[in-house]
Parts: sequence; C-alpha cells; structure tokens
Amino acid sequence: MEPHPRLRQISSQNVVLPDADTPQAAVITVDIDSGKIVNIKKGTDGHTTEGGGDVQVIDVGDKFVLPGAVDAHVHLNEPGRTDWEGFWTGTRAAISGGITTVVDMPLNAIPPTTTLENFDTKRASADGQCWADVAFWGGVIPGNQPLVTAGVKGFKCFLIESGVEEFPCVSENDLYGHMKELQGESTVLLFHAELEESPHSPISQHHGNPTLYETFLTSRPESLEVNAISLITRLQEKYPSLRCHIVHLSSSSALPLIRAAKARGLKLTVETCFHYLCLSADTIPNGRPEFKCCPPIRGSTNKELLWKALMDGTIDFVVSDHSPCVAELKKLDEGDVLAAWGGIHSLGLGLSLMWTEGTKRGATICQIMRWTSQKAAEHAGLSATKGSITVGHDADLVIWDPESEFKVSKERFYFKNKLSAFEGMVLRGIVVQVFLRGSLAYDKDKNGFDGLIPQGRML
Repeated sequence: MEPHPRLRQISSQNVVLPDADTPQAAVITVDIDSGKIVNIKKGTDGHTTEGGGDVQVIDVGDKFVLPGAVDAHVHLNEPGRTDWEGFWTGTRAAISGGITTVVDMPLNAIPPTTTLENFDTKRASADGQCWADVAFWGGVIPGNQPLVTAGVKGFKCFLIESGVEEFPCVSENDLYGHMKELQGESTVLLFHAELEESPHSPISQHHGNPTLYETFLTSRPESLEVNAISLITRLQEKYPSLRCHIVHLSSSSALPLIRAAKARGLKLTVETCFHYLCLSADTIPNGRPEFKCCPPIRGSTNKELLWKALMDGTIDFVVSDHSPCVAELKKLDEGDVLAAWGGIHSLGLGLSLMWTEGTKRGATICQIMRWTSQKAAEHAGLSATKGSITVGHDADLVIWDPESEFKVSKERFYFKNKLSAFEGMVLRGIVVQVFLRGSLAYDKDKNGFDGLIPQGRML
C-alpha cells in the first residue's frame, strides 16, 4: 500500500476559523510528522512551502476549508449487533460526510459500555477498523467511576425504557446515588429525557392504527420531555458541580425550562438532531417507519422554534443520533410505525442537511461549524485537539464545495443498512476531500476510499 498523501499546506479564499463570522482567506501549514496545525496565515499571498512525492501543497481556490465535524451522538453497535452497524462501515460513513471524530454511545452493542471489562471489549472490537477517530460514552451503573480514568467522556442514562434489555432505565432514586458518585469527577451525565408520569401514560397505550405516524406521535407527547427536564434541573440544584446534558431534544415545549435553568447558572447543555431541524411531522407519509425515532419528529412550528433556540444559544449543538438497525426491525413491509425500531439512519449527511436548511434561515457556515464541530468537541472533552482550525490542533480538515447539489440515494450511503428518512431529498454542499491529522482519508473523485486504509484512532 502506498503512503497516504500527507498535507503540508493548504490555502483557500474561504477558511472557517474559530470565532470568525465569515470564512477568511488563509494558508494553513501542517507538520507532516505529527499531523498538527503549526501555522495559520490570514490571506493567501506570500511564501509557500514545497510539496512533492506523497506530500501535498494545495490551493482549493474558493472552495471552503472546514474543521472536521465532531458527531457526539452515534450508535456504532459493535460488538454484538454488528449486523446493525459496525466501526468499519459507520466510520466510513462519517468520514464521507466530513465527520472526523465520532463519539460512540454505550448501548445497542452487546455488552454495553458499562464496566471496565466491557469497555476493553468495545475498544478491542474497534481496533484497526476506524476511518474516523472514535471516542466513547459510558453507561450509568453504580460504582463505575473508574471508566472516567479509563477514558470514557461521560455517562448516558435513560429516564424511560431504552428499547434494549441490557440497558435498563434509571429511577429518580437511582439518580441521587449516581449524581453523588459523579459530582466530583471531570465528566458529564447525559440524559435520554423522556419521563412517563404513570403506567397509564400515552406511551403505554398503543391505541389507533399503527401505520399512522400520528398514532406514534400521540404516544410520545412533548409532556414526556418536559417531565424529564423538570426532574433533571431539579436534581441539578442538589448537585450543582456536575454538568448534565440533554441528548436529542425534540420538544420546543421544554425550551422555557432550559432557558430558565441556564439563567440560574445550572451546568446544563443541550443537543438536538439533524432530523428534528430538517424534517417535519406535517410531511411524513403514513406507513413509513424509516421516519420513526424517539423522541419523535414533531410539527413544522416546533421545528422552527428549535431553529430559533439553536440560533440564540439555548441549544448548544447538533448531532446525528445515527441509530440504525437491520431492515426487518424497521417493519418496512408492514408499515407498522409503532412496532418498528426507533432510529434514524443518517451518518455522513449532517453537514449537507445543515447547509441546505440552515441557509434558508440565515445561518452561516461559521455558525454551522460551531454547532457541528466546536461545541460538540467541547461537550465531549475533545476541544484540546478537535473542533476548530487552530494552531496545535489536529489537522482534521474538510474541503467543501458549497454550491454542488446531490440527491440522497442508497448509492451514496456508506453505513451498513442502506435506508434513511432523508432518501430522495436534494441537498446542497458536497465533501470533496477529508484529511485526518493531515493525511488523506477520503477523496470524492477517487471513489471515496480507493487506495486508502483506515487511520482513525481511539481517543
């Protein structure tokens, strides 16, 4: 295998630099041995270094140079459910969409990432298979603080049944113990924030035609998210040193609670997902379980309120929550939305989705990269090396064509089970090349991965 082309220097009229409002002309210089950015010179005039052999010095003109995106909510499912997704396919999908770092969720793999032994099993499964860099979340069980030292970036819990037997939900009483254990650690507690008030809540009553999206939507009302976030912020008052995080917020009804908590100085962060910002219940056809996720995609008014909250900083960043499964579990033939696995297959589409929908609402590429890279890296404790084009950071760089369009189709999917709620959409913005720590990791014009090998590391 020939050495991967290594980037020595790249110049562009449109480089997305941290804290800038618009892309700027700049020349980025990379140390080819460490893969770190060693210099950023604004403007593109002046001396350039020499390339040659496998060392590249390139000028991409007016194409954008973006920091590699960080997807802090991905289910790679290996080991144990590798027929759903795996490190090889999932990280290829990520890199193809300009995502150079993913953070793997602790559930849907068997065993889940809840103990040191299970974490070692997870890392052994990932070894040699990663096209993007991979970090890991842990799962909440009593006494597993040693996972922090071992390298997990935080701990995930469910306030409602997770859908998989090996990862049960936690109660309010459980949380007092977990939060007390974790409050002195440099970590974060992540919540799937849906909470039923009683066994007779709508989610427990499967009435109505199961092929109607409205039946499913009614079973997961916004009140479940409001209940959960009310509990979380109440608990935070008792354990104020522990940062808490709401994963995949879908409900605009919870935004006043979040704003109030942040105004009180609580350490609360919030993410939403591409599908909540780019899809709407108003246009979801019946009998189409590929649109099912939990919490659900809600109406168009709700979607616009989420966009507003993202723009004003109430929501901190955006992730995929790529949660795939085999086609049979999606119940596509039956069209049974209630019985189908809840999860959207989307890894690698996020930048194009955000550019397509965000520009309609006045979002800039600099804002989009803060939401999909910088803030996500900060959340996962990776901001020392990831999330922005900064001297000393890894040279995780994406060459981006903002004007090209493509139609989302199975032929463009690198993830394992090739179905998606976004299939058929026409999106703007295409990843041309991706460099991971300065080495070429993806090239659209060479069939993506021809001649390349995985270079991802575990973080």
